[in-house]
Order: sequence, then C-alpha cells, then structure tokens
Amino acid sequence: MRFIRTEIEDVIIIEPVVHGDERGYFVETDRQDKLEAFLGFKVHFCQDNESKSSKGVLRGLHYQLSPAAQTKLVRVIKGRVLDVAVDIRKGSPTFGKHVAVELSEENKRQLFVPRGFAHGFVVLEDETVFAYKVDNYYSPENDRGIAFDDPSIGIDWQMKLSSLKLSEKDRHQPHLSDADLFAYDEKLYV
Repeated sequence: MRFIRTEIEDVIIIEPVVHGDERGYFVETDRQDKLEAFLGFKVHFCQDNESKSSKGVLRGLHYQLSPAAQTKLVRVIKGRVLDVAVDIRKGSPTFGKHVAVELSEENKRQLFVPRGFAHGFVVLEDETVFAYKVDNYYSPENDRGIAFDDPSIGIDWQMKLSSLKLSEKDRHQPHLSDADLFAYDEKLYV
C-alpha cells in the first residue's frame, strides 16, 4: 500500500497494490497496522457501509459532531465518483478548503477522511457502488451537513448543478458560516 498526503495533509489517498493475472485480481483493501503506522495513532473501524447510486447522485457534505465524530475510509467497488473532504475545523490553517479525488473501480484508490472533515461524493458513472468504513456508529442526534454548493468552499462537482440528484436533506443544508463545526484544537482521537 502506498499512502499519499494531499494538499490537506490529514486527508490521505491510499493506493493498494493490485495483484492480477488471467484469473482476475486480488487486493488488500485495508491494513490496519500499515495505516496506523503511517498515521501515528490508532483507528478502530466499527461499521461498514455501502451505497449504490446512479450517475448524477450527490451525497453530502456530511459529518457527525463529537462525541460521535467519524473517520471514514472510502472506496468505489464499481463505477466512479468524485470524492470530496472539506476541513471544518475552525482555526485550522486549511479551514474551508477541500480535497477532491476521483475514486473508481479501475484505480482502486481509497480516501482516508479524518474526524473534523465533512465528506461527500458525486457519482460520475451509472451503477456505482460506494463502500466505506467508519470508526464510530451512526448517531442521528450528532448528524450534520453543509451545503454542497456553498460558494465559500467552491467545489467543482464536474457536473451541472441543475442535473444533480439530491436528497431533501442535502438540498437544505446550511452554509459553512452557519454550520456546527469542530474546533481545530478539539481532541478528536484518543
């Protein structure tokens, strides 16, 4: 596995080694020991999630507040997405900045999205299956979101905004300036 720091150093691209031949391929999608050695702290994933979506579906930007904050390790099993992580740690030198990475069944890349970040993705191909691990259980009372089209963040979703398919929840999220956020000095990991 290769770990690549992005422009926001806490957000990490993971490129697994793919072993393939005429029979197909084999890939390790998660190596806790290698990930923790790279990060320098422990991450205990406790829940796996999967969604299937069609082209143009946008899910996000979502996060959970402490004490239910979540780290996510995301990947695409089938299809292709543009995956986005936004720094929502007030006081951070990269506050309000984002990283956008294409994840696909071909490139097998994964994105490590730490606590203190909002996460979302837009589906770029029909019949896309998206999977992710989280290190804290879903908590409805701590569930929050930010407007996907907040101009202060300026995400290029690579599609016309009018063609996006959104849930009612995601149509009515607050802008970053009005959202519940994390503090940069908030202790997010034990």
